[in-house]
Amino acid sequence: MTVILLRHGVSTSNLAHTLAGRSPGIELADRGREQATALVDRLGSLPIEEIVRSPLLRCEQTVGPLAAKLDLTPVVEERLAEVDYGDWTGRVLSELLKEPLWKVVQRHASGAVFPGGEGLADVQQRAVSAIRHHDSRLAERHGQDVLWVACTHGDVIKSVLADALGIHLDGFQRIVAEPASISVVRYLPTSPYVWRINDTGTDLSALATKAAQPAAATSVPGGEVGSVADADNGAEGK
Repeated sequence: MTVILLRHGVSTSNLAHTLAGRSPGIELADRGREQATALVDRLGSLPIEEIVRSPLLRCEQTVGPLAAKLDLTPVVEERLAEVDYGDWTGRVLSELLKEPLWKVVQRHASGAVFPGGEGLADVQQRAVSAIRHHDSRLAERHGQDVLWVACTHGDVIKSVLADALGIHLDGFQRIVAEPASISVVRYLPTSPYVWRINDTGTDLSALATKAAQPAAATSVPGGEVGSVADADNGAEGK
């Protein structure tokens, strides 16, 4: 089973350099809407069987055009929601850089718990559980390898990729997942295989062909908009 992990497009919060978290009403910016429309060309010709998305508006808007093209009704999955950043929600990233917890998020993510919110270790547990649940459900329904999309948020995607890569959560900040990027994981009975990370290109035709055998698969870094992340790239699912 092969999942395309899709990060939502550029949001108004991305452009404002704030930590949107689960704030209601955060929409796609004009650039994000363009990216959502472009997904029809990028993914619309692939044999996608299902779209699963975070309940937040920016993810709903990101998959809207693609779902219409494929005549699919996205499945809303609460476990793919953005990190609950608690008291950090809505704050400007440049201010958060000064918080002692920022360095913990960067270097010891497994021990980071946002004040009034959730811990990143809990985020990884719920996100991986959700991906594997839907992957197993689709495998049982179709009885063969199928392609599906999970639209969610930067830190959520990075935590799923860390698990698939077999690296400790403390290293997940080394992975980038930019707005509207895709990362691809194929889950086999013995191990997951990561096919792509942070892909923002257009030629995805290889995903429409029969998946390669595990040995071939082995041969085969969330990204923020602007310069804030470059200072010390951090809690950036926005």
